[in-house]
Amino acid sequence: MKVVRYPEKSEYASLLARPVMDSSTLESAVQTVLSEVKRRGDAALFEYTSRFDGVQLNKLEVSEEEKQVAANQVSPALKEAMQLAAANIRRFHQAQVQPVEIIETMPGIQCWRKSVGIEKVGLYIPGGTAPLFSTILMLGIPASIAGCKEIVLCSPPDKTGKLHPAIIYAASLVGVTRIFKVGGAQAIAAMAYGTETMPQVFKIFGPGNQYVTCAKQLVQRDGLAIDMPAGPSEVAVFADATANPAYVAADLLSQAEHGADSQVLLVTTDENLPEKVSEALKKQLEQLSRAQLAEKALQNSSAIVVSTKEEALEILNLYAAEHLILASDQAKEIADKVVNAGSVFLGHLTPESVGDYASGTNHTLPTNGYAKAYSGVSVDSFVRKITFQELSPGGLKAIGPAVVEMASAEGLDAHAKAVTIRMQNHV
Repeated sequence: MKVVRYPEKSEYASLLARPVMDSSTLESAVQTVLSEVKRRGDAALFEYTSRFDGVQLNKLEVSEEEKQVAANQVSPALKEAMQLAAANIRRFHQAQVQPVEIIETMPGIQCWRKSVGIEKVGLYIPGGTAPLFSTILMLGIPASIAGCKEIVLCSPPDKTGKLHPAIIYAASLVGVTRIFKVGGAQAIAAMAYGTETMPQVFKIFGPGNQYVTCAKQLVQRDGLAIDMPAGPSEVAVFADATANPAYVAADLLSQAEHGADSQVLLVTTDENLPEKVSEALKKQLEQLSRAQLAEKALQNSSAIVVSTKEEALEILNLYAAEHLILASDQAKEIADKVVNAGSVFLGHLTPESVGDYASGTNHTLPTNGYAKAYSGVSVDSFVRKITFQELSPGGLKAIGPAVVEMASAEGLDAHAKAVTIRMQNHV
């Protein structure tokens, strides 16, 4: 990691810049895939799966028999761990459901808001270097709580034409209704536009590589909703003199191992900490199976030494990290001043890993600075909020003259007439 000591405020923006990729060539390639799937349906999916995943499939959808086989292949220990995580995630997200509350804004005027589940949603789960079955729990559980009627899951098959058993088991555990062995931009296209086999959905969720991310952004231009803008995964750690360098190093590596394009940031008020963390990083890297990926991510990352925690917070709020760890004895006090972050982890005993898997909070979070304006996935992500209102004769009499006055001032006579015609008959 590059170490920067006591930077000037004018340097903050350049220090915190994320890597920028030229997307023009990428967009062209992805748009071709989207157009082909839209035009040719399943035939294009079979062709792209053969070309990109190296396997010739006979069918796209996972059968009931495959689900049963997969359930038997998942170890009892992993099943138990997934069930524990699912219970915590369900408990946390269930509490987000609010009862309908009728508000009387004036005597005789009642207004309320009702949450209605999005009828059809699509979940994208990467395969690649790691089968992210944990993301199925994070997306499928709030979708189920929200009351989504159809929950479609897409994930790329391996070279034998199968999905990882844990992916299939997790999907069954959380109520996914249909599972497809389709990955990449072609999976996003299939869910966005529908094919002979794949149902069209109304909103797409889930992480993915640059092709998947680009595909989600392009189908959004066609009017399909997506969860949020996304980029490579990231973590920022604030650490003071009370921090344990080995813990900090482990937290940085747990994010860096996601991929070479991941980014980690350490901000500290202890000028000796970067060297201690660097030594711990070297030792821990030797024990990682994904060490090469983590090393590349660390090359794009920085440790910044500042004089005060106020400066640290200014930098961290400007960075707006997907994950923010506060490695300090004063974590709760510091947390009160955090305004931009996806998810925050307080103290020395709260690694990001618990939020990624099992504490209950959602790990699908805004990256690339979008935490300044976006929230992580929740039950709200899977619902539409519909407002209702009802007037009694007394309510119409009370509010009618004000509506007529305002509509007339805007020159919208029909709006005014819709009120006066009722007042003539009922008031």
